[in-house]
Amino acid sequence: IVGARPQFIKCGSISREIARQKKNFKDLNQIIIHTGQHFDKNMSNIFFQEMKIPKPNYSLGINKKSHGSMTGLMIEKIEKVLLKEKPDWVCVFGDTNSTLAGAIAASKLKIRIAHIEAGLRSFNKHMPEEINRIITDRVSHYLFCPTKTALKNLDKEGVSSWGDNIKIFLSGDIMMDSALFYKNFSK
Repeated sequence: IVGARPQFIKCGSISREIARQKKNFKDLNQIIIHTGQHFDKNMSNIFFQEMKIPKPNYSLGINKKSHGSMTGLMIEKIEKVLLKEKPDWVCVFGDTNSTLAGAIAASKLKIRIAHIEAGLRSFNKHMPEEINRIITDRVSHYLFCPTKTALKNLDKEGVSSWGDNIKIFLSGDIMMDSALFYKNFSK
């Protein structure tokens, strides 16, 4: 589930790996839901075209609303897609309204959630993104942390008491992976 420019780039890294792994796992499929949080050509379509990211299977077109209105509508529309597609798990990135909406929709449908960039914290709860990070981490099953500090943040929050089905990984920085991949495409 993506909705903002950085998520498109991160999704590209995941998409390339899924394509690579598809040779070994024939039933591995990716369905991309674009919430529309970033929607105009220079903030959305151009990323998919120029960065060779698969086109979204679903474009929800949700934007230009307050945080609450946007997030609520995203939850509603994402839920409909998840009920139709019945995925084994949902992958969300970072800390946007799209991230939170995807995590909440999947959580309520009891679909496993992978959170890329888990454990990142600003420690400023006045930032909407900080609330999105905390809630998304709390409902996720797979927490992919980019740094050791992110791992420590989750540990301080008591991640070991969140349940037996939670898996935590020190995965590295997906944006760095993307930058290394795309450097050869720059002019």
